[in-house]
Amino acid sequence: MRKSQVLPAGAAGDDMPRWGDLSQQSDVRQASFRKPPGLPDFIAPPPEEVRDTELTDSLLSYPPYSQDNDDEYSVVASEQVVVPVPPPPPGLIKRLMNRLGCGDDEVTEPLLIEAPYFSSTGEVATPDRWWTSFGNEDLDRQIDYSLNENLTLVSAFQRLRQAEAVTRREASDLFPDLNGVSTAEQGFSSFDTDDGLFTLGLDASYQVDLWGQIESRVDAERLRASATAEDYQAIALTLSAEIARAWFSLIEAYAQLELLEEQLETNALGLKLQETRFRGGDDRVGSADVLRQQQLVESTREQMVIARSRVDVLEHQLAVLQGRPPQDATYDVGSTLPNLQPLPLTGLPSELIHRRPDVRRDYLAMLAADRDLASAITDRYPRLDLGGSLTTLATRSTNLFQDWIFIIGGQLFAPIFDGGQRRAEIDRTDAVVRELVAEYGQTVLVAFQEVENALALEYYQTQRIESLEKQYDLAKQASKELRDRYFGFGEEIGETEYLDVLTATTTEQRLQRDLVSAKLDLILTRISLYLALAGGFDPNPQLRFSECPPQTVLDEQPAETANNASLDTDPDLDHRLPRNSRRGGSGDRGDQSDPTDRTTDRSDAEVSGAR
Repeated sequence: MRKSQVLPAGAAGDDMPRWGDLSQQSDVRQASFRKPPGLPDFIAPPPEEVRDTELTDSLLSYPPYSQDNDDEYSVVASEQVVVPVPPPPPGLIKRLMNRLGCGDDEVTEPLLIEAPYFSSTGEVATPDRWWTSFGNEDLDRQIDYSLNENLTLVSAFQRLRQAEAVTRREASDLFPDLNGVSTAEQGFSSFDTDDGLFTLGLDASYQVDLWGQIESRVDAERLRASATAEDYQAIALTLSAEIARAWFSLIEAYAQLELLEEQLETNALGLKLQETRFRGGDDRVGSADVLRQQQLVESTREQMVIARSRVDVLEHQLAVLQGRPPQDATYDVGSTLPNLQPLPLTGLPSELIHRRPDVRRDYLAMLAADRDLASAITDRYPRLDLGGSLTTLATRSTNLFQDWIFIIGGQLFAPIFDGGQRRAEIDRTDAVVRELVAEYGQTVLVAFQEVENALALEYYQTQRIESLEKQYDLAKQASKELRDRYFGFGEEIGETEYLDVLTATTTEQRLQRDLVSAKLDLILTRISLYLALAGGFDPNPQLRFSECPPQTVLDEQPAETANNASLDTDPDLDHRLPRNSRRGGSGDRGDQSDPTDRTTDRSDAEVSGAR
C-alpha cells in the first residue's frame, strides 16, 4: 500500500505499466468473463510450489465439496491476488521535476491476498443474466419487467446521475472562469448635468493546479461515480435474486396447497369411515379415535390457511418489487418446481474479485478516498491564482469601445498558520482510507464466504433431500401396511391400534410437505450461489447515458500509471488480509449501500426496502 503524498518523481516513467493495461502476464487461466475496461488487473500467478506440483491438474479440477481430506487432495491449492494501487495525479510542478530527473523514487507494495481455491466447482459457465439458467420464461419476463419498473433501481439510477453531475462540476475547476462585466452610472444635479461612467468587458480567473489538487478532486469524484455505477449493478443483481426467490417460493406455496388439498381429502374420507364404523358399533373404534381423526382434518385445514397466507404475502412482495400496488396482485406461476441445472463453474477467487460489482464498487470507493487524501495533503502547499480583465470605459455610452484597458495579474497564496485545520483534515482523510481498506478486505472475505456457504449448503441440502425421499418411501409403506391391518385388509386383522395408524399417516403427510419445502430450499441455495458468483450487467440497456454521460473510470482509462510492485516481497511476512493498514493505503472494501460507504448488503433488506 502507498503513502498518499504528491507523486514521487520517477513513478510515472515510461517503464511503468498503464492502469488497466499491466504488462505482466498471469499464469492463472483466463477468466470466463470479460474484464471491464479501466479496472486494474487483480490476478497474480499461483505460487511456484503449486504450479510445479504434480497435483496441479487435479487441484485445478477442484475436488467435490464433500470429499474427505484424502491424500490425493492433502495439498490445498491457492493463488495470490494482487490489488495494485495507482499513484495520485502528479501536478504541474511534479511533472516538471520528473522530466528533469529531480524527483524522489518511492517503492510501494500492493495489497496481497492469499486465496485458496474454492471447495467445489461445476463445468457450466453462468451467464450474466443468471436467472435464465432455470429455463423459466415466465420468470425471465418478470425479472425483465422488474428491472424496468422497480423504484429502488430507479432511485439508484438517479444517484448515478447525481454522481456524474458532481464529477462534471469538479472537472469545471480545471478550466478558467470567464464572466462578462457591465456597469452604468449617471449623475444628476440641479445646476449642471454630470457625465456618467459606463464600463463593458470580460473578467477571467484561473487557479493553476500546481500540485494536482484539483485533478485529485476530479479523480476522486470520477471514481465515486464509477463506484455508484457498480452499486447500481449490485442493486440490480440483488433485485433479480429477490424476484427469483419470491417466484419459486410462490410456486412452492401453490404446490403445498395442492398437496394439502389432497391430504385434506384423504383425511376427510378417513374421518367419514371412522364415524361410520363408530356409529355401526365397531368395538375397535372409540370416540377418541374419531376425535383424533377430526383433529387431523382441522390440522390439515390450518396448514392450508398458512399456505394461502404465504401465497398472498409473496404475491404482494412480487408486486412491490415490480413497482406495482400489491392490492390486486395475482400471479399464475404453476405448482411445479424446476429441476436444477448442473453446478455452475465457480472459477478462481481472483476471477470472483473481477466479477462481483460490490467488490469493484468498494475498490473504487477506496481509491476515491485515497485521492481525497492526496488532495488534503496538497492543500498545505502554496496556491497560484491568475486573473485578467479586458474592459472598455467611457463617460458616455456613445463613446464605448473607443478606449480599452487590459489588466493581467497573479496572486500567490501560501498558508502560514491555520490552527491545525489542514493537518486535521489530512488525519481525517487518512483515517477514512484506512477504514475503507479494511472494509474492502472484509468485502473480499465475505464474497469468498458467500460462495463457500452456498456450495456447502447445496451439497448438504442435496443429501437432506435424498434422506427425506427415503424417509417418505418408508413412511408410505409403513402407513399402508398399518392401514391394511387396521381396516381388515391383511391377515393380521385387528392387531393394530388406530393411534399407530394415525401416527403413521401424520408422519407420511408431514414428510410429503417437508420434501417440497426442501426442494425449494435447494433452489434458493442455488440462487444464492448464482448471486455470489454473478457479475454485473446493464439492468436497463434502453436507458442510454447520453443524457448524463458517465465519464467514469470504467468508461475511460486514466492517463496516470498504476503501481505494479513485485509480488516477491519478504517471505517472512504473512500476505493474508489485512496487509493494508499502512498510512494512506489503498485497496478495496466491505459491505455497504452507498457506493462510498457501502451499505449495499447483497441481502433482502436493500431490495425490499425498496431495493
